Parts: sequence; structure tokens; C-alpha cells
Amino acid sequence: MKSSWTRLLFVASSSALFAGCATTGPASPADPFEPWNRAMYQVHEVVDGNIVRPAVQAYVDYTPPPVRQTISNFFGNIDDLFTAITAMMAGKADMAGNSLGRVIVNTMWGVGGLIDVASSGDIPKANFDFGLAFGTWGIPQGPYLFVPLLGPTTVRDGSGWVVRFYAGPIGYIPDVPARNVLYGLGAVDSRAQALSAESIVDQAALDRYTFIRRAYLQRRQYLLYEGKVPPEKEEE
Repeated sequence: MKSSWTRLLFVASSSALFAGCATTGPASPADPFEPWNRAMYQVHEVVDGNIVRPAVQAYVDYTPPPVRQTISNFFGNIDDLFTAITAMMAGKADMAGNSLGRVIVNTMWGVGGLIDVASSGDIPKANFDFGLAFGTWGIPQGPYLFVPLLGPTTVRDGSGWVVRFYAGPIGYIPDVPARNVLYGLGAVDSRAQALSAESIVDQAALDRYTFIRRAYLQRRQYLLYEGKVPPEKEEE
């Protein structure tokens, strides 16, 4: 079975790479590695469509919503902690204060973050990470990349992923099986939250790869500039 999947992934990636190399037309300045990225996207589609998505859909179908919400709250509390740190790195005092307040409230009165008490108290939730903090320091985003199973990113955002992974509190849990279970739950929860967006992509996109790339880069710009995105010199 393992060898069959290996051959399948090899065929998918090889076919996609040759197809990407045969694509004509001007390349996007943000995506200089488009042939390779398209190949990786096709590999992602094979693995995600045949293994990951069915498993995550089963999780959504058979796990009671309150349980799923509790899991999302737990990981959301960790996100708030990192938002507080990265917002301080970027000099965004209000965002850092609100995010730290959410962590304190949800950890102390929300059973370690399992209940989102802070949202009930109208403490706003922000979305800010290391990649965005690096952006406020003037570090360019670098080329667009598509990583199978992880999705779209850039060199700058990918560097932020690495920092987040090694600095995360889950990595300090000494019990390896428990730590791996939490990593797995986090990945499933993250993938489950993306399920609702897939129908939008299917309906709106003639070329899913280009649609996802454009949506990702635009969203990152929106978050970086908090909705006040400067006009681009050249459109994609």
C-alpha cells in the first residue's frame, strides 16, 4: 500500500511539473517558482483529497460541535498568546494588550482556554503572526511557495512558521505521545476550519492554483496593513 501511494505521488508530481513547465504566459512577479509550486499543489491535491480531507470530514461529521468548539478554543488561546508576542514585536500596543488580556481571561476563567470567555466579554481577537511582524520590520515577503499539506506561504511567512513551531508551548510537553496527539488535533482543527472555504474556491475559480495564490497574498497584505493596503505599482 505504501509503495502504491509513493508511485501515485511521484506520477502526480511529475505530471504537474511538466504541465507547469509547459504553461505559457507571463509569470507573476510574486511567484517566480510557479512551475514547481504548481507541481507541489498537485501533490497536495492528491494527498489531501484522498487522505486528509476525508478524515477531517469524518471528524466534523462525527464529533459533537461543542467538543470541536472546545478544541478550537484551546488552540485559539495559543494563537492569542503568539499574537500578543508578535504584536509587541511590531509595536502594536493595543493589539498586544487585547490579545494578552484574552489569554489571561481564557486561561484563568475559561478552564485553561477551553472556553472562550474573552469573546463574551467583548475583548477583540486579532490575527497577527511572526511573518506579519517581520513584515512590519521591512523584511520583504520573498517568493510565493506552496507546501504540500501546509498550503500557501512565502519565504517570510514560512520563516514565521518555523519560529512558531519551535517556540510553541506544545513542543515543551515531555510526554511525546501526548505532544503528538496535540499536534495532530491542531492540524485537524486547522484543516476543518478551511472546509467551508473550499466551496467558494470551487465556484469562483477557473484556475484554483491562481485563485488560492491571489487570495492568500491579498489577505496577508490586508492583515499586514490592517486593512489600509497601499496601492500596488503593478497588478498580478
